[in-house]
Amino acid sequence: MANKKMPVVFAGHGSPLNAILDNRFSREWRAMGAELPKPEKILAISAHWNTHGSLINSDEYPEQIYDMYGFPDELYQLRYDAPGSPELAARVRELAAADVSVNNDWGIDHGVWSILHQMYPEADVPIVQLSVNADAEPEELFQIGKSLKPLRDEGVMIFASGDIVHNLGMVNWELDGCYDWAEAFDNKVTGLVTSGGWDQIVDYQSLSPDWRRAIPTPEHFVPLIYALGAADKEDKVTIRNQGGELGSITMTSFVFE
Repeated sequence: MANKKMPVVFAGHGSPLNAILDNRFSREWRAMGAELPKPEKILAISAHWNTHGSLINSDEYPEQIYDMYGFPDELYQLRYDAPGSPELAARVRELAAADVSVNNDWGIDHGVWSILHQMYPEADVPIVQLSVNADAEPEELFQIGKSLKPLRDEGVMIFASGDIVHNLGMVNWELDGCYDWAEAFDNKVTGLVTSGGWDQIVDYQSLSPDWRRAIPTPEHFVPLIYALGAADKEDKVTIRNQGGELGSITMTSFVFE
């Protein structure tokens, strides 16, 4: 068991292309891997495994999932063969404030490996992926995250991957930054994360009159709610990769330690 309490990370993952590009986002992920304490295991919660009920992968060698289409062949050649951990999967099921069923039909998707292959390129940290429960209310997701807090004292990094703003219908592939409205929403959420206004984030539909433009579907936003549940108000919060890309996607990430 690790002596040091492990951090909680919420990572904005953005376009799958960030997995193979050398840009400010990928460089920041590499810096995070170098600066943060290396975990014994990682519990990952990705926007891209969005299910009815809470599911967990308990495979000893989970499959790498290429859940994106129409990108360059180089992206599909990227291998990240990190092991799993049936023991961690069992521990999550024991702790979780919800029924969690084992399901090994999914694996480790690009919301997770696109970032972790930059942070831990040796693929030597076991990863267990927990699904986002599409049927649960935001407060229930917060409580699931809260119930998993003890893992941080057991050598486990809790790693949630999504985007604060994620509107694919408004993506502009020619735009390096993001629209004013996306930046404003991202800044509002970031301010609440750093000031401790977490209840307002859980009640995200009250954040802004036009919240639906930033969050047309919730699966990319709610991994942040899991992360906040697993974090402590006493944690130091560090903002990484603040800002966005493609107009309507923000990459802002947080480390709680």
